[in-house]
Amino acid sequence: MKPDPKIWPIFAPFEVVIHNTPEDCWVSFLGKVFDITQLIRQYVGEKCIMPLLAMAGKDIGHWFDEKTGDIQHYIHPETGVKVPYCPHGPLPDVPVEVPATGWKPLDGLPWWKDEQYQVGLLSKRIRPLRIINMLTLSEVTINVCCEDTLYRIVQRYQAFNSDADSYTWRYLDNNLNMNQTLEENGILDERDKFTELGLPQNFYVPSIFLYYNDDLKWAEEDDDD
Repeated sequence: MKPDPKIWPIFAPFEVVIHNTPEDCWVSFLGKVFDITQLIRQYVGEKCIMPLLAMAGKDIGHWFDEKTGDIQHYIHPETGVKVPYCPHGPLPDVPVEVPATGWKPLDGLPWWKDEQYQVGLLSKRIRPLRIINMLTLSEVTINVCCEDTLYRIVQRYQAFNSDADSYTWRYLDNNLNMNQTLEENGILDERDKFTELGLPQNFYVPSIFLYYNDDLKWAEEDDDD
């Protein structure tokens, strides 16, 4: 059964790029994120994985035709036949360009269409967000995916404050709906307008204000001890 696309986690390019070794190899293309570590293990020592290793953690969307979802093709100058375009070298599951004894039919889906390798979707856009803690008067600016709900942003912010879920998150005078994205909460990304007006994109970064809730969480843990 094909997974519901809505359940795929969303990754930012800066989250994909850290998976850049043969033991932990991710790539993105056509809006999808694939963990091809198992594919690399399957073809270890073979020439066909070299282009994949060279692009580990990066986007390889230019290898594919957006309309068909397949590897790009071109007309071979010698045979006049339409063949896969692999300028960086052979790839797993891609047939040879010219007739050869090593040719064999593909058994099953090519890896780029096999959902067993897919781990999520690539964010369509990354945007900056300033978060101000009104209890400590500290602030950080983080990058988030435009598709992130506020709950997901809370998870990202927990790298700076492990108690992030103990705060009320507000924008201007409004409490935010944690199940919605920034855009759905009325926090627009206006960087394109700034560019049109000749202003730097960081001219204004939206700020979210955090107000601490005395939820007695730590007191309850102390009582348990």
